[in-house]
Amino acid sequence: MVLRRAGAAAAAAAVVTVGLIGIVAVGTFAASGTVGTRNGAATLSAGTVPAAYQPMIQQWGSLCPEISPPMLAAQLYQESGFDPSAKSPAKAYGMAQFLEATWATYGVDANSDGKRDIWDPADAIASAATYDCALAKDVSRVPGDRQANMLAAYNAGPYAVIRAGGIPPYRETQGYVKNIQSLARSFTAPEPAAGVALSAQAAGAIYFAQTKLGTPYLWGGEGLPSQSGRFDCSGLTQAAFASVGITLPRVANDQWYAGEHPSRDQLRPGDLVFFANDLGDPRSIHHVGIYVGGGYMIDAPHTGAVIRYDTIDQRDYIGATRVTPDGAGALPVRNADGTITSGQGPAKT
Repeated sequence: MVLRRAGAAAAAAAVVTVGLIGIVAVGTFAASGTVGTRNGAATLSAGTVPAAYQPMIQQWGSLCPEISPPMLAAQLYQESGFDPSAKSPAKAYGMAQFLEATWATYGVDANSDGKRDIWDPADAIASAATYDCALAKDVSRVPGDRQANMLAAYNAGPYAVIRAGGIPPYRETQGYVKNIQSLARSFTAPEPAAGVALSAQAAGAIYFAQTKLGTPYLWGGEGLPSQSGRFDCSGLTQAAFASVGITLPRVANDQWYAGEHPSRDQLRPGDLVFFANDLGDPRSIHHVGIYVGGGYMIDAPHTGAVIRYDTIDQRDYIGATRVTPDGAGALPVRNADGTITSGQGPAKT
């Protein structure tokens, strides 16, 4: 963690606290609401995918009506966390986690370098969209939500969807469809909408964090008795939302995907605010706090500091996330070695 500038934050703590009480009582703020579109297609929210991949995902995510750039981004994140070198025990490879046999049919030479390279992000992104659209065509006569049917085919195979006349009655497949469609909202650019009430979960998370003010920082801290109740930054936010029944991932750059991303002028108390080494790559996120209003957050800054109020207006501020139960629940599970095992993509077909 980097040094956080306490500066005016310490002096303003009492003002922020009083202001927050009023904010929670009033409970209505400007907030993100409707989905941002470009030429009728949903657009990616800034900072949700590595900058190098954003134009490709935006382009290929519009390949057919059943997919969208945010949905394609959600799939790629679910499969590999945007890691082009990802490998799975099932021998699925690359950012889109293709089996070699599936790649042989659907692999695309998107950058026209003369080869279809399963490890090349450009080829993998294009091939994932191509595969999606092929599946959408396979199940196009099945009644119901066309995107949901396509996602079900992605997980269980098109014949299972055709036989069932829609999403098959498999818990895994039904969960996959729900998770991808929920996670896609985290990648969708929001537009302003007024009068959205502060949620009970947001108020509860802030209250929890306030009760920890003054607690010494501990790297890796999760507030356990064996850690004397100390936290690091993402341990604090995880515990704050756990106190209101929402399970967040352990590390900050995974918590980034737990909901939609309001812009700086759309922030409201309870939003998570994030800081990164590279503002064009969310994989470089290194710090998170809980926004409390007035330009301030509660955070666990670094070794030698205590949980406190800090300004969010810092050079490494990358953006914010409005946590929702559906958004948090849709996130894939990351193993201790960094691999993701909950993606259910081409390896299943």
